This record gives sequence, structure tokens and C-alpha cells, in this order.
Amino acid sequence: ERLSVDDIQVGVVKHEMADSVITDSAAAAAAFSTGYKTSNGFLSVGPRQDTVLSTYVWPEDPATFSYKPLVTVLEGAKLKGMATGLVSTSRFSHATPAAWACHWPSRNDEAKDISEQMVYNEVDLVFGGGARNLDPGYRPDKEDLLQVLVDRGYTIAETKAEMDAVAALPVFGMFAWSHMDAEIDRPIYHPDEPSLADMTAKAIELLSQDREGFFLMVEGSEVDWAGHANDPIWMVTDFIEFDEAVQVALDFAKRDGKTLVLAYPDHNTGGMDIGNRAYNKTYTGLKVEALIEPIKGMTVTSESVAEAIGGDLSDDHMIAQIHALWGITIDAAECQEIRDMKDGDAGSLNYAIARVISKNHTAIGWTSHGHNAEDVPLWAYGPCSPKGLLDNTELAEVVADVLGLNMDHAQNRLFVNLDDAFSEWELDKSDPQNPMAKLSGNKASAELPCNKDLLTITTKHGKTKTYNLEGVVVYAPNTNRVYVPEQAVKIMKLHGIR
Repeated sequence: ERLSVDDIQVGVVKHEMADSVITDSAAAAAAFSTGYKTSNGFLSVGPRQDTVLSTYVWPEDPATFSYKPLVTVLEGAKLKGMATGLVSTSRFSHATPAAWACHWPSRNDEAKDISEQMVYNEVDLVFGGGARNLDPGYRPDKEDLLQVLVDRGYTIAETKAEMDAVAALPVFGMFAWSHMDAEIDRPIYHPDEPSLADMTAKAIELLSQDREGFFLMVEGSEVDWAGHANDPIWMVTDFIEFDEAVQVALDFAKRDGKTLVLAYPDHNTGGMDIGNRAYNKTYTGLKVEALIEPIKGMTVTSESVAEAIGGDLSDDHMIAQIHALWGITIDAAECQEIRDMKDGDAGSLNYAIARVISKNHTAIGWTSHGHNAEDVPLWAYGPCSPKGLLDNTELAEVVADVLGLNMDHAQNRLFVNLDDAFSEWELDKSDPQNPMAKLSGNKASAELPCNKDLLTITTKHGKTKTYNLEGVVVYAPNTNRVYVPEQAVKIMKLHGIR
């Protein structure tokens, strides 16, 4: 059947990052969100200097641009008074959602800096998994970010029913301790989790109440993971769910008449294609039934098959579980092939299962377990829809133009280098989990905890006042620089701090 995206394909997107022709998700999302290329694993900060491609062109002096926080279109929309939202089936602090509301040089630091910045950046709506990164028992700094959200007026939803009952912003929907389920697994294992389409519909319902307009980023996170696993049923079902979420957005945009919908992969993963000579010797003889039937019997993802097999890798057990859950009968030789791949380059049981069964029992071919560098489709509908061949950074420019954002102005408003604004300041690292910028003058002193939107002024008479800033304080550990909103600079100078 036709997909929703089939009717709105307008072009293709190229997506190399600053230091490789093959991008990772963090750098790709940073390009979409900021309009700049960056390095592998970097979240909306400038790239490192020593690894960039020979073809990379620095937009400004590398000494100042490297590791500098780069304003995102979400932050620009927020400054303009628009409602903002992030939806994903991954942890909310995973690479793609994080790149829209966080500035940090390693996507791996979800449990501390990334989730902290995202909470204090006060996105109006966040739906996804990752409740663990709000929990003081899991966090290395022991901060209770869930309580921070509650204190700031957020409604917390943990199930689809609770999400459906939310009537107003702001809201944090945390539907899983870690990642949410793949779409084919969700009704079996966690039926109380909303689907991606469910979350998209609720997000649009709430965000569209803002008269100033809204910005929403929705990620079908696990299409990528299916590609890594070479898992055909996971890939197909999660992409169909993504397509259903696109249809939800299109339905709203067609009613509204003023909303632009952009949809695109950040990159391909796995190199999935139709054509596998090991299964079908005559490419031109492949029938629809031969393509579809082997996949139709797969009832869960390869991850769930691997969990069902557990530690018993005997032939009989593997044959029984794979037949029960995937409807395919393998033999002892294939069992040994799976065991060898698990212990070899596949690296995990579910990867090995998917690879062997794809190769031997389906017409689906794969080129890798990793990312691929070919151009990806661009789908769009609505005012100012782009078309043709675009670089991924140009999609940020499209969004900025449609929303009427001046990104240079937003950059200067949110990220002032303390070195440029004050002659003296210090970074207090006495608590390594919570570095803090400190400044002092004749009449008052100031404290700016990193990753937070807070400024505390203490007068010489001992009176204190804490300000909520319009953006977060960003520490760049690689350069030891601290960036603060222009608002903080003005407040400190009003109190005589120079």
C-alpha cells in the first residue's frame, strides 16, 4: 500500500558530518537543529579542530567556534514565544532529541549533563522514554530532576491513559525507564505505552493551543536500531509507525493551512534493500509473495527473540524459539552460524539471528550493521516546502525562515562567552558533578550553576535573589569556557559586577 510519505517526496538530503562522510545521529541532528556541521557524537556545539574533513569550511575562527554552543531552531522558537516539543521512542536524552535542547560534546553523558540541560531548558512538551535520567538514584549527581519538573509546574505522564488526560502544557511524558518498545513489541510487552502516532497527535493537540505557533520535533527512533540489527520486521513495522505519525502531522497541517511538515531520515542504517542472491538466485524472478511471506510470520523483534532464547543456545531451543516467534524453521547448521556470528563480528545474539535469517530465508539484503552515507529522501508539505537536493544544514535554515527566526540574534542572546563580557570570573569545580561560574564586584557577587537556567545574586549585605534565565548556562569542558544568556550579563552588570 502507499505510504503517507509517498505523496510528499520533494527531494533528497546529503548528510556528511564535519569529520566523516558517514554521520552519526548526534551530528546529524545538530545539523538539522543548528544549521552547522559538527563532530561525531557532538550535540549542538562546534566541531573539534583535529579531526575535521579536508573539505570542511570553518564558519568562523576555529579557536572560537570549536566546542562553542550553537543555538537551535527550537531555542529560537522558544525565544519568540512559541510552544516547543520533542517526541521520541528513545530515551528523551538520546542523541536526536538531545541535539535540539542541549549543548554538549558527548552524546554518552545522558545521565548527567544532557538530561540536566534538557530539563532546565524548559521545553514545553517532552514525550519518550528515559525516566531513569530524572531519578536521583540513577543520576551521578543525585539531583532529583523529576522534582525539578514538578516544582516548575510540569504534569508528569507515565502511561498512554495519563498522557491522554493532559489538558495543558507543560508536560513531561516518561513512558519507560530506558527506551520505549519497538512498535511490534509494544502491544505485547507494554500496551500502556503510547505509539509514536499517539504521542504525535497529543503533542500537536497541546502545542497548537499556543497562539504564537509551535515547533515540534518527532523522531521514530528505532528505525535506525532495526537497521543496526539487520532486522526486517523491526525495520518495516517501525517505519510504518513513523509513517502513521507523519500522517497525523499531515492531517493537522491540511486543516490548519499554515503549518510546514518536514520529514526525513538523519541517515540510512544497515543498507537495507530488496535483493538477496543467497535467497533468490534470479533477481528478476522475485514475486511479491516471496518477498512478503517470510516477514509476515515474524511477530516480535530480533531483540525479543534473543531474550526468549536467553542463555540456552542449544540447537533444539533455538530452533523452537525462532519458529515460534518468527515462523521460520532453521537447521543445526544455521544454529551454528548464529553462534559463530554472535561471538564474531555481529557481536550480539539478536544481530546474529537477524543476519542469518535475513540472508537465508528472505529476499532482504543488507550492506552493514552501521550507518551509510548515501543521500536520503526528503518529504515535505506546507508553506515554503523545500525541494531538490539539500544539505542537512539547509533544513535548519528552512525552519528558521518559516518561523521568522533570526538565528544570529538568538545565538548572541543565549550564548555570551564570559571571557568576552567580564574581565575576571572563576569556575568552581569543588563539586565535580556541579561546576559553577562565580563572579564578584564591589556591591554583589554572582553564581551561575552550569547546565541550569539560574543566576543567583548576593549583595554585600547578604541579600540573595535567584533569577530564572531564558536559557541554560553551558560549560565547554574542552576549552574551559562558560557561555551564559545575555540576560544574565545585563543583570550582573546592573549589580556592579564588571
